Amino acid sequence: MTGVSGSWQFWALLSAAFAALTAIFAKVGVAGVNPDFATFVRTIVVIFALAAVLSATGQWQDPGGIASKTWIFLALSGLATGASWFCYFRALQIGDAARVAPIDKLSVVMVAIFAVAFLGEKLSAVNWLGVAMIGGGAVLVSIKA
Repeated sequence: MTGVSGSWQFWALLSAAFAALTAIFAKVGVAGVNPDFATFVRTIVVIFALAAVLSATGQWQDPGGIASKTWIFLALSGLATGASWFCYFRALQIGDAARVAPIDKLSVVMVAIFAVAFLGEKLSAVNWLGVAMIGGGAVLVSIKA
């Protein structure tokens, strides 16, 4: 990929936009529905959408060619995603989307901490300032004044 569509920033901004839409659509969609069932429906939609993308782009892979360590960490990631969605839909059913989503985005702060602690990544002082501001901002947005 070249140009803007080949940059991580482009895809990260799209991810943020779709995450924002997820909160709005989920808040409306979870009204009057068991949040676990809503998560199940969401998961089925994701599976079919990704299967369509893989088919359309010819990106299917031989599962036998994937290393055991990769399978383990993809499974753990899937379990973490499922747990996140489970908790997120419950929170949306109870709280305001404008307050739930920022607290959910404290994951940004946690990723920074985990990436430094477990992946050996390095962040500068200005990066840590940004992480702290994200954390503080999420908390401030979540306060019902």
